[in-house]
Amino acid sequence: MTTEHIPRIEALQSSLHTQCLLCGADHPQGLRLKFSTHSDGHVEAPFPCDRLYQGYTGYLHGGVIAALLDSAMTNCLFAQGQAALTGELNVRFLKPVVISRPAIVSAQVAAAAPPLFYMAATLRQNGQWMARAAAKFMEAGGAGVPLFQACALETKGAS
Repeated sequence: MTTEHIPRIEALQSSLHTQCLLCGADHPQGLRLKFSTHSDGHVEAPFPCDRLYQGYTGYLHGGVIAALLDSAMTNCLFAQGQAALTGELNVRFLKPVVISRPAIVSAQVAAAAPPLFYMAATLRQNGQWMARAAAKFMEAGGAGVPLFQACALETKGAS
């Protein structure tokens, strides 16, 4: 893991993502995923595949899988110092993910052409690819949504 990416990921998480259901430190029912950044720029996080997140009996819900993959890609961009929104997400479910067995979700930047970022992510269990995703992300400002301003508006609206 490289230390230069840690301040970037932590800074963006703490300013934009504290209430994220997947990785937010302040979400009361959140999963609080902890992503580590590696020297090649990819990120990964363990996920326990708890029974709470099952769809069909004994298997992880497909929507949870999609959310895990999306979160990994978002945090990969955070590690690069980028805040971006998911514009398109394509998930391929390769094998059923068994609950009560740990999994690893990881992501990397496939290509960057700011304001667009092309991302790739996988979910592995027992060393096998169980799901993969490809996505297009757009810089928050490029999407016409300045995230810092959106956070301020949300806070004002709550009072």
